Amino acid sequence: MRTELVSEPGDPGRPNEDFASVALPASGQGGALVVLDGVTPPSDGGGCLHSVPWFTARLGGALTELTVSLPDVPPAGLLSRGIARTAESHASTCDLSHPRTPQATVVMARWSPDSVECLVLSDSVLLVESPDGTVTAVRDDRLDRLPRSALSSHTVVDTTLRNKEGGFFTAAADPAVSSRAVTVSLPRDRVRALTALTDGASRWVERFGEGDWGDCVGVIREEGARGLVRRVRALERGRPPGGKRHDDATVVHVELPSA
Repeated sequence: MRTELVSEPGDPGRPNEDFASVALPASGQGGALVVLDGVTPPSDGGGCLHSVPWFTARLGGALTELTVSLPDVPPAGLLSRGIARTAESHASTCDLSHPRTPQATVVMARWSPDSVECLVLSDSVLLVESPDGTVTAVRDDRLDRLPRSALSSHTVVDTTLRNKEGGFFTAAADPAVSSRAVTVSLPRDRVRALTALTDGASRWVERFGEGDWGDCVGVIREEGARGLVRRVRALERGRPPGGKRHDDATVVHVELPSA
């Protein structure tokens, strides 16, 4: 098995709000990956004493442990438990009902000798490569279906769209949001590799249109995960900003052993 993980902040002067992990149980049977992209709140805060990196570290750590310690619980159940555990750790000090309480997108994948289970919540991406080289993106496309004008104001997003019916969903303090995640289960012999990308890395395809998802995996195979991030940074420097010029960029690539 080959694994590769790169996570780079969008601004060296600010902490990286992404989280990434790969867990390989001591049994040697299977493994898991977890990738979170913390949602940067507006400068006026959001009812919580803790930073977004604190939140993603707590939730990411909980999900990493749960994916390997509870092999019989499906990914949505693991996400629900991870959110509940994280919320409990700061419910006594913070207003978790505030729409800007710390939150994150989520990608999880867990593999065993028999199956590969996938979960995506919000706009990070999980790429699944089959043995014949076909690459399929597991995506939660709710944000894509919203009009751009609706996303231009933090106030509008927070009051009418974020974690609301008809809008989009992120992992914050409500465990029930796990039911909104996109989940896929595949036979193990149909998966050769998995690649998780936060939107700071997936913009090579989604924003800059430099290739499709298969091309993206090809870049990672030839140049490594860091090579993809380098390409994204070069494109960002060479084009006018639209939204964030630079964003935290995380890539986790796992090539599974032959089934």
